[in-house]
This record gives sequence, structure tokens and C-alpha cells, in this order.
Amino acid sequence: MSDMFRLDGKIALVTGSSQGIGNALAQGLADQGAIPVINGRDAARTEAAVEAFRKQGIKAWPAIFDVTDRASVEAGIAKIEDEIGPIEILINNAGIQYRTPLEDFPAEQWQRLFDTNVSGTFYTGQAVARHMIGRGRGKIINICSVQSELARPGIAPYTATKGAVRNLTRGMCTDWAKYGLQINAIAPGYFETPLNQALVDDPAFTAWLEKRTPAGRWGNVEELIGAAVFLASSASSFVNGHTLAVDGGITVSV
Repeated sequence: MSDMFRLDGKIALVTGSSQGIGNALAQGLADQGAIPVINGRDAARTEAAVEAFRKQGIKAWPAIFDVTDRASVEAGIAKIEDEIGPIEILINNAGIQYRTPLEDFPAEQWQRLFDTNVSGTFYTGQAVARHMIGRGRGKIINICSVQSELARPGIAPYTATKGAVRNLTRGMCTDWAKYGLQINAIAPGYFETPLNQALVDDPAFTAWLEKRTPAGRWGNVEELIGAAVFLASSASSFVNGHTLAVDGGITVSV
């Protein structure tokens, strides 16, 4: 059974993986034998992340492009396919957050959220899928959120973007499953990451979260790895269009 979860030699592109959840997922796939391709906009940070993998003896590669720039995405994907090899796993992880009351939400931040969280997922997914379709196989994993289902004050636009990513996942499945692709999503709950640092540092929020979440705590990014490995491996060969919540039970509890 354990062989079903092995990813030996498979090239795995993880967007936004120089730190945080993306970096942890790249590490988890690499531990199962995948070759991680680390993506980011910041060249220095991305190269440093790649070097950290290589110091572990892991064969890793950088892919520096901005997911919000369609031309940059297409050029970056083409370069990976030409110089590294076929992308067999894609994790669309790149995402941003902005918190402020909805009545004061700046239009430019609304657009920035949608450009990164939704358009970035579409641009990268489409560019990779075009190669996967020709090969008749491929795994795409989109990172959603518990905010794909729930809302909290001050983050309504973020919630809208993550709801869109969940439905985009379903749409990708509807269009691409017939070509042998599996497209699924992971919906993390509240994890200790740079994106959530302001909340982690807020004792009142942490107290609320611990009471609200049945598991009674923040999640650790390493706890997302099992879900990613499952969805990236042959173990999930008939799982398609699904969003897997990894949230300590917050979305099933009142």
C-alpha cells in the first residue's frame, strides 16, 4: 500500500513555496521522492529556499515568476518543461490576504486579491494543464481555505476569492478529468504561517480560535502534508473535483 503514496522522480511545481505552507508542502512531496520546483517572485528568497532543499540532498529547482502576470507564468512553465522536465504535479498555493472592514476596503486591494488568489490559480493551472492534457495525466491541487465556506469580519473579499477557487477546482475537473487529470483542493483551517502572523500574535484571537475549533488549537503546517501527498499520488486516482478540509473540525462545528 505504501507504494501508492510514493512520488519518485515526479516533478512537482508549488507556487508561492519559498516560505509558509507552500514550502512545507514542497518538503512533504520531496520526502516522498518528488523533485520540487520552488516558485516565488522574490529571486533571492526563492534561491535561498532551493539551497535549503539542496543542503538536505534534495534535488530542487527554482522557478521565478509572478503568478499574476499571465505572460510570465506561461514563460515560466515553458522553461520548466523544456529545462527540467514534465510537470506531473502542480500545487497552486500562491495567495495573499488583506484585512479591513468591508465598507473601507480599498478597490486596489480587492483587485490585488483577485489577481493573486484567483487569476494566479487560473493562469498557472491552465498553462500546466495544456502540457498535462497532451500526456494524458497530471495532478493539480488548488489551495482553498475554510473561508471557501465561511466568512469572518474584515476579510469578505478574501472569502470571495477562496470561494471562487473552490468552484474553479470543480470547473477544472469538469473540463479536464476526461483527459486523465485529477484536480482537487485542500482547504486549510487556521495555521501558524507568515500570512496569519498578526492573528497568531493576538491573544484574544487565539483564545477565540481555540474555543471555536473542536481540536482546540492552531494547526501546524506539517499537518497539511498528508493531504497533499494523498492528492498528488496514485492513491487518489479516482478522486476528482473534491475539496479536502484540514481544519481541526472548524467547518463542521457550530
